[in-house]
Amino acid sequence: MVEAVIWDFGGVLTTSPFEAFARFEIARGLPADIIRNTNAANHFENAWAKFERAEIDLDTFDELFAAESRAFGAEVRGREVLPLLSGELRPEMVEALRRIKQNHKTGCITNNLPANAIGSASGRTLYVAEVMALFDHVIESAKIGLRKPDPKIYRMMTDTLGVDPKHCVYLDDLGVNLKPARDMGMTTIKVVTAEQALTDLEAATGLKLR
Repeated sequence: MVEAVIWDFGGVLTTSPFEAFARFEIARGLPADIIRNTNAANHFENAWAKFERAEIDLDTFDELFAAESRAFGAEVRGREVLPLLSGELRPEMVEALRRIKQNHKTGCITNNLPANAIGSASGRTLYVAEVMALFDHVIESAKIGLRKPDPKIYRMMTDTLGVDPKHCVYLDDLGVNLKPARDMGMTTIKVVTAEQALTDLEAATGLKLR
Protein backbone atom coordinates (compact mmCIF):
# COMPACT_ATOMS: atom_id res chain seq x y z
CA MET A 1 0.00 0.00 0.00
CA VAL A 2 1.41 3.40 -1.01
CA GLU A 3 1.48 5.95 1.79
CA ALA A 4 3.66 8.63 0.24
CA VAL A 5 4.90 9.78 -3.15
CA ILE A 6 8.24 11.60 -3.13
CA TRP A 7 9.31 13.72 -6.08
CA ASP A 8 12.43 15.20 -7.54
CA PHE A 9 11.74 18.66 -8.99
CA GLY A 10 13.87 19.57 -12.01
CA GLY A 11 13.38 17.14 -14.87
CA VAL A 12 10.31 15.65 -13.18
CA LEU A 13 7.85 18.45 -12.48
CA THR A 14 9.69 20.56 -15.04
CA THR A 15 11.19 19.82 -18.42
CA SER A 16 14.69 18.38 -18.38
CA PRO A 17 17.70 20.72 -18.41
CA PHE A 18 19.45 18.11 -20.57
CA GLU A 19 17.61 19.51 -23.59
CA ALA A 20 19.01 22.97 -22.88
CA PHE A 21 22.49 21.50 -22.34
CA ALA A 22 22.36 19.86 -25.79
CA ARG A 23 21.22 23.08 -27.52
CA PHE A 24 24.01 25.05 -25.81
CA GLU A 25 26.64 22.51 -26.83
CA ILE A 26 25.52 22.51 -30.46
CA ALA A 27 25.40 26.32 -30.60
CA ARG A 28 28.92 26.61 -29.15
CA GLY A 29 30.41 23.74 -31.14
CA LEU A 30 31.25 21.88 -27.94
CA PRO A 31 31.70 18.09 -27.58
CA ALA A 32 28.33 16.38 -27.23
CA ASP A 33 27.30 15.76 -23.61
CA ILE A 34 30.29 17.64 -22.18
CA ILE A 35 28.13 19.28 -19.51
CA ARG A 36 26.50 16.01 -18.44
CA ASN A 37 29.86 14.21 -18.48
CA THR A 38 31.43 16.92 -16.33
CA ASN A 39 28.52 16.70 -13.89
CA ALA A 40 28.77 12.91 -13.71
CA ALA A 41 32.52 12.64 -13.11
CA ASN A 42 33.40 12.31 -9.41
CA HIS A 43 29.77 13.16 -8.74
CA PHE A 44 30.06 13.18 -4.94
CA GLU A 45 32.87 15.74 -4.79
CA ASN A 46 32.93 17.68 -8.07
CA ALA A 47 32.16 21.37 -8.49
CA TRP A 48 28.47 20.70 -8.99
CA ALA A 49 28.18 18.59 -5.84
CA LYS A 50 29.98 21.18 -3.74
CA PHE A 51 27.83 24.00 -5.09
CA GLU A 52 24.59 22.10 -4.44
CA ARG A 53 25.73 21.56 -0.85
CA ALA A 54 26.53 25.31 -0.59
CA GLU A 55 30.18 24.53 0.20
CA ILE A 56 31.58 26.91 -2.45
CA ASP A 57 30.53 30.27 -3.86
CA LEU A 58 29.65 31.16 -7.44
CA ASP A 59 33.14 32.34 -8.41
CA THR A 60 34.73 29.14 -7.15
CA PHE A 61 32.10 27.03 -8.90
CA ASP A 62 32.73 28.90 -12.14
CA GLU A 63 36.48 28.18 -11.99
CA LEU A 64 36.20 24.56 -10.82
CA PHE A 65 33.61 23.63 -13.43
CA ALA A 66 35.77 25.18 -16.17
CA ALA A 67 38.77 23.14 -15.01
CA GLU A 68 36.76 19.91 -14.79
CA SER A 69 35.18 20.39 -18.21
CA ARG A 70 38.59 20.77 -19.85
CA ALA A 71 39.20 17.09 -19.13
CA PHE A 72 36.35 16.35 -21.56
CA GLY A 73 37.74 18.36 -24.44
CA ALA A 74 36.69 21.99 -23.98
CA GLU A 75 36.26 24.68 -21.36
CA VAL A 76 32.75 25.45 -20.18
CA ARG A 77 32.38 28.15 -17.54
CA GLY A 78 30.16 27.27 -14.62
CA ARG A 79 28.36 30.61 -14.88
CA GLU A 80 27.29 29.76 -18.42
CA VAL A 81 25.67 26.52 -17.32
CA LEU A 82 23.43 27.99 -14.63
CA PRO A 83 20.92 29.74 -16.92
CA LEU A 84 20.38 26.42 -18.69
CA LEU A 85 18.82 24.93 -15.56
CA SER A 86 15.52 26.74 -15.91
CA GLY A 87 12.81 24.35 -16.96
CA GLU A 88 9.17 24.84 -17.83
CA LEU A 89 6.62 23.37 -15.45
CA ARG A 90 4.89 20.30 -16.84
CA PRO A 91 1.19 21.00 -16.15
CA GLU A 92 0.22 17.34 -16.45
CA MET A 93 2.74 16.41 -13.74
CA VAL A 94 1.54 19.23 -11.49
CA GLU A 95 -2.03 17.99 -11.92
CA ALA A 96 -0.90 14.46 -10.99
CA LEU A 97 0.74 15.87 -7.85
CA ARG A 98 -2.51 17.64 -6.93
CA ARG A 99 -4.48 14.41 -7.28
CA ILE A 100 -1.95 12.40 -5.30
CA LYS A 101 -1.99 15.04 -2.56
CA GLN A 102 -5.67 14.21 -1.96
CA ASN A 103 -4.85 10.58 -1.15
CA HIS A 104 -1.22 10.34 -0.02
CA LYS A 105 1.54 12.20 1.75
CA THR A 106 3.84 14.09 -0.61
CA GLY A 107 7.47 15.12 -0.40
CA CYS A 108 10.09 16.76 -2.60
CA ILE A 109 13.84 16.11 -2.47
CA THR A 110 15.72 18.48 -4.74
CA ASN A 111 19.40 19.06 -5.39
CA ASN A 112 19.41 22.81 -5.87
CA LEU A 113 21.80 25.73 -5.75
CA PRO A 114 22.17 28.43 -3.09
CA ALA A 115 19.90 31.31 -4.07
CA ASN A 116 22.33 33.92 -2.73
CA ALA A 117 25.16 32.37 -4.76
CA ILE A 118 23.32 32.41 -8.05
CA GLY A 119 22.34 36.06 -8.04
CA SER A 120 21.43 37.23 -11.53
CA ALA A 121 23.51 34.52 -13.20
CA SER A 122 20.54 32.21 -13.52
CA GLY A 123 16.97 32.59 -14.59
CA ARG A 124 16.11 29.58 -12.48
CA THR A 125 12.75 30.37 -10.93
CA LEU A 126 11.62 26.79 -10.48
CA TYR A 127 10.23 26.99 -7.00
CA VAL A 128 6.77 28.14 -7.87
CA ALA A 129 4.98 28.75 -4.59
CA GLU A 130 1.70 27.21 -5.69
CA VAL A 131 3.40 23.95 -6.65
CA MET A 132 5.71 23.76 -3.66
CA ALA A 133 2.73 24.22 -1.36
CA LEU A 134 1.44 20.85 -2.57
CA PHE A 135 4.24 19.07 -0.71
CA ASP A 136 3.96 18.09 2.93
CA HIS A 137 7.73 18.46 3.21
CA VAL A 138 10.52 19.80 0.98
CA ILE A 139 14.24 19.08 1.36
CA GLU A 140 16.64 21.32 -0.56
CA SER A 141 20.28 20.28 -0.75
CA ALA A 142 21.64 23.82 -0.57
CA LYS A 143 19.79 24.46 2.70
CA ILE A 144 20.93 21.34 4.54
CA GLY A 145 24.39 20.76 3.05
CA LEU A 146 23.46 17.27 1.88
CA ARG A 147 22.49 16.10 -1.60
CA LYS A 148 21.22 13.08 -3.49
CA PRO A 149 22.34 10.33 -3.86
CA ASP A 150 23.45 10.39 -0.20
CA PRO A 151 21.10 7.84 1.46
CA LYS A 152 20.70 10.08 4.51
CA ILE A 153 18.64 12.62 2.57
CA TYR A 154 16.02 10.00 1.66
CA ARG A 155 15.86 8.78 5.26
CA MET A 156 15.34 12.37 6.44
CA MET A 157 12.30 12.58 4.17
CA THR A 158 10.69 9.29 5.23
CA ASP A 159 11.34 10.05 8.91
CA THR A 160 9.75 13.49 8.59
CA LEU A 161 6.74 12.12 6.72
CA GLY A 162 6.49 9.25 9.21
CA VAL A 163 6.32 6.56 6.55
CA ASP A 164 8.01 3.24 5.84
CA PRO A 165 10.18 3.48 2.69
CA LYS A 166 8.56 0.24 1.51
CA HIS A 167 5.29 2.18 1.25
CA CYS A 168 6.78 5.03 -0.80
CA VAL A 169 7.08 5.81 -4.49
CA TYR A 170 10.02 7.96 -5.58
CA LEU A 171 10.38 9.75 -8.94
CA ASP A 172 13.62 11.13 -10.36
CA ASP A 173 15.08 11.69 -13.82
CA LEU A 174 18.53 10.39 -12.82
CA GLY A 175 19.20 6.71 -12.26
CA VAL A 176 22.01 7.44 -9.80
CA ASN A 177 19.48 9.18 -7.53
CA LEU A 178 16.96 6.34 -7.77
CA LYS A 179 19.31 3.61 -6.56
CA PRO A 180 19.47 4.63 -2.85
CA ALA A 181 15.69 4.96 -2.74
CA ARG A 182 15.29 1.54 -4.34
CA ASP A 183 17.81 0.04 -1.90
CA MET A 184 15.66 1.36 0.97
CA GLY A 185 12.65 -0.47 -0.44
CA MET A 186 10.91 2.34 -2.29
CA THR A 187 9.16 1.79 -5.60
CA THR A 188 11.16 3.94 -8.02
CA ILE A 189 10.19 5.57 -11.31
CA LYS A 190 12.76 6.99 -13.69
CA VAL A 191 11.18 9.93 -15.46
CA VAL A 192 12.04 9.97 -19.15
CA THR A 193 8.87 11.67 -20.40
CA ALA A 194 5.82 12.98 -18.57
CA GLU A 195 3.57 10.49 -20.38
CA GLN A 196 5.71 7.53 -19.38
CA ALA A 197 6.04 8.76 -15.79
CA LEU A 198 2.30 9.18 -15.41
CA THR A 199 1.65 5.68 -16.74
CA ASP A 200 4.16 4.24 -14.25
CA LEU A 201 2.79 6.35 -11.41
CA GLU A 202 -0.79 5.29 -12.10
CA ALA A 203 0.33 1.67 -12.02
CA ALA A 204 2.16 2.18 -8.73
CA THR A 205 -0.61 4.08 -6.93
CA GLY A 206 -3.75 2.70 -8.57
CA LEU A 207 -4.96 6.29 -9.07
CA LYS A 208 -6.24 7.97 -12.21
CA LEU A 209 -3.91 10.93 -12.66
CA ARG A 210 -5.06 12.43 -15.99
